[in-house]
Amino acid sequence: MADSETVPEAQLTDGFHLVIDALKLNGINTIYNVPGIPITDLGRFAQAQGIRVISFRHEQNAGQAAAIAGFLTKKPGICLTVSAPGFLNGLTALANATTNCFPMILISGSSEREIVDLQQGDYEEMDQLAIAKPLCKAAFRVLHAQDIGIGIARAIRAACSGRPGGVYLDLPANLFGQTMDHEDGQKSLVEVVDPAPAQPPAPESVTRALDVLKGAKRPLIILGKGAAYAQADEEIRAFVEKSGIPYLPMSMAKGLLPDDHPQSAGAARSLALKESDVVMLIGARLNWLLSHGKGKAWGEPYSKTFIHVDIEPKEMDSNVAITAPVVGDIGSCVSAMLERMGEDWTAAPADWVASVRDKVQTNVERMAPRLRNNNVPMDFHGALGALREIIKAQPDTILVNEGANTLDFARSIIDIYKPRKRLDVGTWGVMGIGMGYAIAAAVETGKPVLAVEGDSAFGFSGIEIETICRYNLPVCVVVFNNNGIYRGTDVNPSGGSDVAPTVFVKDSRYDKMMEAFGGDGVYATSPDELREAVEKALASGRPTLINAVIDEKAGTESGRIGNLNPTSVVAQQQKK
Repeated sequence: MADSETVPEAQLTDGFHLVIDALKLNGINTIYNVPGIPITDLGRFAQAQGIRVISFRHEQNAGQAAAIAGFLTKKPGICLTVSAPGFLNGLTALANATTNCFPMILISGSSEREIVDLQQGDYEEMDQLAIAKPLCKAAFRVLHAQDIGIGIARAIRAACSGRPGGVYLDLPANLFGQTMDHEDGQKSLVEVVDPAPAQPPAPESVTRALDVLKGAKRPLIILGKGAAYAQADEEIRAFVEKSGIPYLPMSMAKGLLPDDHPQSAGAARSLALKESDVVMLIGARLNWLLSHGKGKAWGEPYSKTFIHVDIEPKEMDSNVAITAPVVGDIGSCVSAMLERMGEDWTAAPADWVASVRDKVQTNVERMAPRLRNNNVPMDFHGALGALREIIKAQPDTILVNEGANTLDFARSIIDIYKPRKRLDVGTWGVMGIGMGYAIAAAVETGKPVLAVEGDSAFGFSGIEIETICRYNLPVCVVVFNNNGIYRGTDVNPSGGSDVAPTVFVKDSRYDKMMEAFGGDGVYATSPDELREAVEKALASGRPTLINAVIDEKAGTESGRIGNLNPTSVVAQQQKK
């Protein structure tokens, strides 16, 4: 070789870029994160490579955003956090995603394994993988740059396949700086093929389920958020309508069929649960939200017959005997049942359908005057009645909802007309999902978002209104301000100067917080003022917070689940 000739410099890649390339290869184009050591540059490089990076003020809120992004898109939402404390903050959202069956991947930087394993006191030293494992569907650690592709592929498949859930991916700090040949690096990446393959049900299970349904005198279908997640909207609607059976949607399944559909039993929930004889669950679980399928809510000692459609076999018989289990993905199961029903399917008994419909009509008419009141200060019915009309007029609006009374009343008052337009606390009933869900809903869908928050619930993630303003998202936040948790009237029983544990600062001006960050703040004291402010906010698309003044006496303890509060025997004796 002549002296003048030079050897071309090898093209290298590193751990930072391999992570980004692996995510992009699998169609992941958004990351929710809080920057910091050791992942700050990962966010910068990702943004430079065209990935949208939404930075939050707290990791738990970034994690909640990633979780609901997974629900909305059926692709794993990505939350990126720093080590130790940041990882722990994100872990709440990861556990919540797993409980709710949302595909999500929590990626956290971590301290060096050699130091962690010898417990030598590294910066933010913590065995994060061991801590995460019991709280998620799967957990992996990548130590070598050449394994980044396979590590991310395993995380994606674990998050999406079967029953979806949360996955933890541990990336130690020195992984990011590792280098390898660029071409070899690209060859090491894995594009996940069919991460959530269809799982058709056994034909005999479909036949058994339909035979049970045919013999029912008072059948009921319950739709859960698993049915909403499946995005088999047309098949589910066709099956419900062809069956002629009344259906009851769980809160995040509202809108699979419009809530004003003639078969909806939403406004006759108590009657439907107590009087039904055969209940078909589609993507719903018999957990505490359905009183575990037994007890007074179900009219015991009357015995029900259950049909259960779910992708997870272990869910069957979890609380009561399931006469007809149908195991498979919701889309395949419903399509199989629809096909096997044939053209001669006999609709549900007319007398049962009529009794449910009559009860719905009676309850709707009885509630209507309460929803039309214009009281000052507002009660929950008047305020939510105003918002109900807005959602009806603008059904593409995504409703995010959390709180105690604010959540419970809104579930039954605000009708939803399209799938996946209601996002709330779900299975755990965890507070703090509001701003994370609202931000992700706006980012992932581009649709306007109305976040209806109790003042207590808002406090868990309220600082993220700065994030909403920073990214100029079309989010209108309504804070139902009744000066406290449940209500603002409790007093300190000792007579001391401290306020009661459930009481907040009186007449707080949450609207001024939004103004401080450049958004629009509105103070509303009546349902008419609230309606006008929300309509203006949704039309403008500007970040808005409306401080809705609610009568501080209007709330009830723990909303509608006050029965879950233990009762103090001593307190009862003192009252006597």
